[in-house]
Amino acid sequence: MTTRRELLGAGAAAALLAACATTTPSLQDKPPIVFVHGNGDSASIWLTTLWRFESNGWPRDRLLAIDVPYPTARDDDAKPQPGRTSAEEHMGALKAEVDEFLAATGAKQVVLIANSRGGYAVRNYIQNGGGAAKVSHVILGGTPNHGVWADPAFLPGAEFNGAGPFLKALNAPKDAAGDEVVGPVKWMTIRSDSNDKFAQPDGQWIGRRGQPTHVTFAGPELKGALNVVIPRVDHRETAFSPAAFDAMHRFITGRAPSAPGIVPEDRVVLRGKVTGLGLSSTDPASGTYPNNLPLPGAQLTVYAIDGNTGERLGGAVHAQTIGADGQWGPMAAARDARYEFVVAAPGYAITHIYRSPFPRSSSLVTVRPERLPEADRAAPAVAIMTRPRGYLDPTRDRMAFDGQSPPPGALPGAGVATSRVRPTGPARPIVAEFNGERVVGRTWPDSGARTAGTPWMGEVSVLELTY
Repeated sequence: MTTRRELLGAGAAAALLAACATTTPSLQDKPPIVFVHGNGDSASIWLTTLWRFESNGWPRDRLLAIDVPYPTARDDDAKPQPGRTSAEEHMGALKAEVDEFLAATGAKQVVLIANSRGGYAVRNYIQNGGGAAKVSHVILGGTPNHGVWADPAFLPGAEFNGAGPFLKALNAPKDAAGDEVVGPVKWMTIRSDSNDKFAQPDGQWIGRRGQPTHVTFAGPELKGALNVVIPRVDHRETAFSPAAFDAMHRFITGRAPSAPGIVPEDRVVLRGKVTGLGLSSTDPASGTYPNNLPLPGAQLTVYAIDGNTGERLGGAVHAQTIGADGQWGPMAAARDARYEFVVAAPGYAITHIYRSPFPRSSSLVTVRPERLPEADRAAPAVAIMTRPRGYLDPTRDRMAFDGQSPPPGALPGAGVATSRVRPTGPARPIVAEFNGERVVGRTWPDSGARTAGTPWMGEVSVLELTY
């Protein structure tokens, strides 16, 4: 297998077609695909990617985005750490999901698509977990295959250290040509030309500004894979952008997608999960870590809202108490409607989540209440703009939050995905804008939810960008 690299310009990727042609599946035989999220993320991050595959003929039951219960890597892979997974545990979770999915679909092999740390589990599974016979294609978006840093003196046991034992073993040559990938699986990597925060020669984004990482922009590439470069995409956009989807579709099928965009459905049904945040200690102010565990007992209420003001249009359209499995729904939705999701759980802020309309059905509408840090607890109101599938780069993107452009906290270099403001005054509309996507919500001034003795710890508005 030889190493190949293709450069995809914005909006054009015809050169990739000839380079990566593989056996083309028929419309009746789309290969099942398993999607693996990255460090600290959840299955919901694949929402738009699944919509794009569905829009191009993939049956919904042949697309599986998995949730790793504890999605964050340990600081030292060999040492147990509360609320985090080892590389072996990560790989084991993926292996179990693949086996179950193969049994459910009756297929002999799956395609694996991963972002960031998810690619480590994929590579480990194929190399060490028996996955080579069960996987036809692998696509790794932004996986730091040669480390986020490669320094034996800095966190030497971390998964993300290219000089550490985990990545050195994964990257050891597999054949006389020095390939780093295991055959007969077909491999593709997708990376940014220079805009991935975890493939940088300087340690700015890992808290070591001015110190070399010993990693290059090409760190995600693998010898023996088709290595695709998409200019200016950030770390997450290597997996979740339209250009990344175009490359994925061509690699799997050998042809361009017939529907480059997301095709709306006439009937939209939404489902999802309510998850929480683990505590670093018994004190909520001391810090939290993400997990994908259910949050039973949480109250979820959904309202249709005016897209221009964020005002509720009548009573709740859906309400339920979350059970032991964490699942919510189903909820019939209008594809052009906007909704406010309100989730309340003891120990959390009452969280009001505003989203763009849902053009298609999904079972990946994850809702997670916020915990307010100490700095926000005295604020009259708190609002957060968040972009789960990409970053906020003032040198590249057109964006504003609550009239401020760039949004507070957004930094050049696509390394920050959230912005936070503390509005004053009475309740009012608040707007998040990003490259044409516009989400309108409402501020929620403190109404006593922070009062000692109540189960709630404040209120917060979250304006979540979908694209």
